[in-house]
Amino acid sequence: MIRLILVGTIFLLSLTFFLQNREEVVTLRYFFGFRSGSTEIYKPILISFAVGMLVALILLFPSWVQSRIQLRRKTKALQEAEVDLERLRMNLPKGQRPPTRFESDEMPRD
Repeated sequence: MIRLILVGTIFLLSLTFFLQNREEVVTLRYFFGFRSGSTEIYKPILISFAVGMLVALILLFPSWVQSRIQLRRKTKALQEAEVDLERLRMNLPKGQRPPTRFESDEMPRD
C-alpha cells in the first residue's frame, strides 16, 4: 500500500512538472558537436525517466523471478511435509499420543 502511494505521488508530481513546463524550449547538445532541434523541456526529462524505469525493471526482474521460483519450491515442500505429517498422525494407534522431544531414551545434551 505504501509503495502504491509513493508511486502515485511521484507520478502526480512529474505530471504537474510536465504540465507547468510545456512552453519551455531547449536545444540538446550531444557529444562531438551534435545538436538536436528545439524541443520542449519535458520531453527529454520524460524520456530519461522512462529509460531509468526500464533499466530498473531489467535489473530487478531476474531476482524477482528467482524469488518466485524459491517461493514455489518452498510452498511445495511445505505441502509435502504437511501431507507426511498427516499420514504419520493417521498411523498412530488410538489413544496413543505422539512422543515429545524428551521422551526418548537419550537425555538432551547441554
